[in-house]
Amino acid sequence: MTRFHLHLVSDSTGDTVHSVARACLVQFEDAEAIEHIWSMVRTKAQVDRVITGVEANPGVVLFTLVNEVLRAGLQDGCRKLGVPVIPVLDPVIGALTNHLGRQSRGLPGQQHLLDNEYFARIDAMTFALNHDDGQSSWGLNDADVVLVGVSRTSKTPTCIYLANRGIKAANVPVVPNCPLPAELLTARRPLIVGLTKDPVHLVQVRRNRLLLLSQDQETDYVDPEIVRQEVAAARRLFAEHDWPVIDVSRRSIEETAATIIQLLGRQHGGAAGRP
Repeated sequence: MTRFHLHLVSDSTGDTVHSVARACLVQFEDAEAIEHIWSMVRTKAQVDRVITGVEANPGVVLFTLVNEVLRAGLQDGCRKLGVPVIPVLDPVIGALTNHLGRQSRGLPGQQHLLDNEYFARIDAMTFALNHDDGQSSWGLNDADVVLVGVSRTSKTPTCIYLANRGIKAANVPVVPNCPLPAELLTARRPLIVGLTKDPVHLVQVRRNRLLLLSQDQETDYVDPEIVRQEVAAARRLFAEHDWPVIDVSRRSIEETAATIIQLLGRQHGGAAGRP
């Protein structure tokens, strides 16, 4: 395993440069980055502190600074130290500049403005929390998406992820011998999606959950045959109502959410969600 220092420099929260770094690092399974986060860098003094930190721990520097003076200061400092410095937004901004025929504003943190999209995300997050695990079923018809599935099929984290995209998502559990809420079956507005998982994998996930909770692991909840029947019954339910089904066995939350957003786009005849 190769370990190296990675400095992530941003004039805002650092979410963008951190996401880019993570997306790239997963392609190098034999490398481990020691991350140094430098966020809200907006003055020359702050740039100088970054350079001092890079000098103490030399490594790769990724940055998303948009102010030309600060960019130049960071790049000059890194060149003197002989470390690679990479402006991760430059290719995209450059391409947009050429296509649009105008210069970027060079203002930091614009993606975090308190605009309508921001408040839509907050509203969607509140909705997801209020409609988690079958709560407030009377409001299901106000949802954009309702996820239905047996226990431990990642319904809640997927809803939270979708909410961060401004999508109002609720989830309803499929519990053996318990009827689904009538409001779900009569809902016409939301896209209803069934989530399923391989029974063997599902048993493993549930056993880990019980272990964390220090609960008895010899229950129907983790009995392989009962779980298999539970999953099969849920699949029949999805088919009966003609709900699209996503198998989350080998999918990350992000991949599941991306598929749901695609389904939403088809339902509405265009793109869904907010960046």
